[in-house]
Amino acid sequence: MVCLWLPRCSCTAALTVIVMLLSPPRGLPRDIHPRFLQQMKAECHFFNGTERVWHVTRYIFNHEELLCFDSDVGEFRAVSELGRPIAEDLNSQKDILDNYRAAVDRCRNHAFVSLMLKRRVNPKVTVYPKKAQPLQHHNFLVCSVSGFYPGHIEVRWFRNSQEEEARVVSTGLIQNGDWTFQVLVMLETVPQSGEVYSCQVEHPSLMSPVTVEWRVQSESAWSKMLSGVGIFVLGLLFLVVGMFIYYRNQKGCPRLQPTRLLS
Repeated sequence: MVCLWLPRCSCTAALTVIVMLLSPPRGLPRDIHPRFLQQMKAECHFFNGTERVWHVTRYIFNHEELLCFDSDVGEFRAVSELGRPIAEDLNSQKDILDNYRAAVDRCRNHAFVSLMLKRRVNPKVTVYPKKAQPLQHHNFLVCSVSGFYPGHIEVRWFRNSQEEEARVVSTGLIQNGDWTFQVLVMLETVPQSGEVYSCQVEHPSLMSPVTVEWRVQSESAWSKMLSGVGIFVLGLLFLVVGMFIYYRNQKGCPRLQPTRLLS
């Protein structure tokens, strides 16, 4: 899990040095007003809950990262040549280093972090073939797992109760943008009549694993289904044509208006 966070200390020293190094010379004409963009981005990365926390603060000037503080290293590191003298200056100031090194504990004890660690959203699991191929043809079975949180999840494929590992490919974890994730895990196979495939999902939000099955239909069942679909479409077509002819005849036959007898 990644969380954006702003450190307690003001980074006036670092930003001042950046401005001093990168601001234009005073000899510029007065009618020129250059604009600069200074950014500071602090990140908290969590692994296995709060067991391991990695903190990094990045300093960016005009969309170029100059330097960053890496908690695993414990000091500032230059990302570009312009950031090298700034990193050296900050690393020479013990009070600044101590404050940034303590940021790991501030990340770990943040109220927002404890709230997100308790959040659980159940995954939605669906299984379907990638292509509508008949039996004994190469295909991919897709296990779609979506809308879950946190991101830790295990997805396994089984064929006739035997786990398949060699021909399994995954998209990896995908962020949905709403604090949930999704993943597609595909099994490459040649379906045979009578086979049963199942996708098993384990997630912290589930009391027990969720299993969704996909059964291979026989050729006769596939033919019956296609025949049923064809008959339904044909019947629907006849119904539409019949309704069209009926309404056209209704409009084409004007009704006779009764006339009054003259007295």
